[in-house]
Amino acid sequence: MRDSSNTLVSIVTPSYNQGRFIGQTIESVLSQDYSPIEYMVIDGGSADETLEVLKRYGDRFYWVSEKDKGQSNAINKGWRRARGEILAWLNSDDIYLAGAISKAVAFLQNNPKAGAVYGEGYHIEENGRMLERYPTEPFNWQRLKETCYICQPTVFIRKTVLDEVGLLDESLEYCMDYDLWFRIAKKYAFGYLLEYLACTRFHRETKTLGQRVKVHKEILTVVQRYSPSVHPSWIYAYGHAFLERYFDRSKSWENFFFVIGLIGLSLAKFLQYNHRIPFSEYHRWWEWLKHHFKWKLLLDSNPKRKKR
Repeated sequence: MRDSSNTLVSIVTPSYNQGRFIGQTIESVLSQDYSPIEYMVIDGGSADETLEVLKRYGDRFYWVSEKDKGQSNAINKGWRRARGEILAWLNSDDIYLAGAISKAVAFLQNNPKAGAVYGEGYHIEENGRMLERYPTEPFNWQRLKETCYICQPTVFIRKTVLDEVGLLDESLEYCMDYDLWFRIAKKYAFGYLLEYLACTRFHRETKTLGQRVKVHKEILTVVQRYSPSVHPSWIYAYGHAFLERYFDRSKSWENFFFVIGLIGLSLAKFLQYNHRIPFSEYHRWWEWLKHHFKWKLLLDSNPKRKKR
């Protein structure tokens, strides 16, 4: 790593049984063109090949393997130990792109009012193949209530900001990052850097894909903390995650009953979180029912379909 600034950046990688990916994560940090970096891997007592990988690096960075209370706890342990002026975390299955840290530091140096910065990112497959661009957007407080458009591994935060707003909420299992973005944005400017900084990996073991209902339920709770009402986009996202386990939407009648179920479940969640149902949602539901009922009748009246 070449010298780039006197600003120390502390990176924490929380780790648990991700031995097949963690080597790539570590290399993406150690190969950055920035110095000085303080890098820490906080492992929760992995039983796979993780420790073998960590031992191969000797004393090139700090690591510890011990039982912890989960991902948020591991990150907080690292951040409490960190000496850097700028902090970040990189999960053990994600990777930085070349120049990520130097670009983020330069942005924060050139924008002293920004408390944190995030950039563009990619989704990658289990084997590292590029899937698509992460749906990142320039920062907007109202829009943040509708969708989490901040790509977590691209985020770099000033330590003074975390000293004020607090570390990750360890009671949250899935949306600790989303909660932190709200807390930062309430008090500081959130910078947006139009540069690709990191990749987040999709695979079956990720919490986002493997436990969608629990993820979306926690999102509803987090949004309610910072907004007088939960946006319909999150209520319907929860409904989809919940109901898609029970209905095959490729079948006309099942798809129709999926819509009925989505309306009923959404109604309950609107009352639970918002204590009211906007008139616009009644109109939306009526349009859904008309569209899906007509689609069902058209399919059933198709003579070619009946011959099958």
